[in-house]
Amino acid sequence: FKRVFLEKYFPESVRHAKEAEFMRLHQGGMTISEYAMRFEHLARFYSQAISEAL
Repeated sequence: FKRVFLEKYFPESVRHAKEAEFMRLHQGGMTISEYAMRFEHLARFYSQAISEAL
């Protein structure tokens, strides 16, 4: 179900963009809590790619 849902409502191009954003993430001017929230948000997309690769 999850795979079919993601393929329909979350195109591969968007997934790749989120993965790339995760890989480029740096704290910059964000507070630690802002950075942690952004990291956790983007990590969901990257961990999904890892799961699919396995």
